[in-house]
Amino acid sequence: MKGKKVLILGVANKRSLAWAMAQRFSAAGAELFLTYQGERFQRELDKLVKDLPVIPKLAVCDVTREEDIAALGLALHEWGGVDVLVHSLAFAPPEAMRSEFSRATRQAFITALEISAYSLVALTRMAIPLFEARGGGSVMTLSYLGAERIVPGYHIMGVAKAALEASVRYLAYELAPKGIRVNAISPGPVRTLSAAGVSGFNKLLDAMPDKSVLRRNITPEEVAELAFFLAGQGGRPLTGETLYVDAGCHLMGA
Repeated sequence: MKGKKVLILGVANKRSLAWAMAQRFSAAGAELFLTYQGERFQRELDKLVKDLPVIPKLAVCDVTREEDIAALGLALHEWGGVDVLVHSLAFAPPEAMRSEFSRATRQAFITALEISAYSLVALTRMAIPLFEARGGGSVMTLSYLGAERIVPGYHIMGVAKAALEASVRYLAYELAPKGIRVNAISPGPVRTLSAAGVSGFNKLLDAMPDKSVLRRNITPEEVAELAFFLAGQGGRPLTGETLYVDAGCHLMGA
C-alpha cells in the first residue's frame, strides 16, 4: 500500500473498527486522511494518530452538511486524490434505538437513513473524480447481519443497514466502468461506541461462542485485515458484495 491514499471516515476512539483499519493501512505504508465530527472527536483523534508511523491529514466532516462534503472533496483534490474510501458511519437517535421499530418517528427514520446509508452515496459521488484521477479505486462500508435478518434490539438500524447494502450494489454496478469497486463488510458483534447504543448488545456478544460456526468472537484486527484485502490486488475481482467477518454466525439458522 505504499503510496496509496486512503480516506477513512468514522474513527471515534481506539475501539473503533475504523481505527483498526487506519492502523492496518498505515502499517502497510499508506497515506491516511481521517475525518471527524466536532471537537470531541478531534481531540480523540489528535491523541490516537500520534502512534501511527506517519501522522495523517485530518479534517472535519459532518456528512449531513453538503458544504462539509464539498470542502472535503477540495481538500482531497489538493492531497492528490484517493485510492480507498472507508465509510464507517452509522447513527440513529437514541430514542429510536430504544423503542420498537414501529414506533420510529419520521424524523428518526430520515436521520438514520441519511447518516447510515445516504452518506455513502454522497461521499462516493464526491470521490468519483478523485478515484478516476488515480485510475480507479475501492470503496468499502460497514454493515451488520441485522440488514438481512431480524436482530432483536437493532430496530431502525437494521432498516438503515439494509438500505446501505442495497446502495452498495447499485453503486458497484454504476461505477464499475470507472474502475471503482464498492463492497460492504459485515462484522460480528464487536464492542465499539456505536454498539453501546444497541439494546441487548452484551447478549449478542456473549452468544457468539455458542452460535457461530467457529465458536468464538471476532476482533477489530480481523475486520481490518478484510478491508486491507479488499483494497489490494486480491480484492480486485470483488464488487457489490457483502462480506461477512462473523466467525460463520450468519450461516446458522437459530
